[in-house]
Amino acid sequence: MTVRQVLEELGGVSRRTFYRWRELGHGPAAFKLPNGELRLWRSDDFSTWLRQLEAAA
Repeated sequence: MTVRQVLEELGGVSRRTFYRWRELGHGPAAFKLPNGELRLWRSDDFSTWLRQLEAAA
């Protein structure tokens, strides 16, 4: 998943907020491509991350 796809799924979270979550260690698992772009491993990892947020709320 691209960052854009993640932001669309989150429905209005800014790119800055997403990267801040990552800086704080609260974002989903991801990796950087050789060109520096960030990618999430798989959409099911993203879903797991969302479920964890819901459980903590």
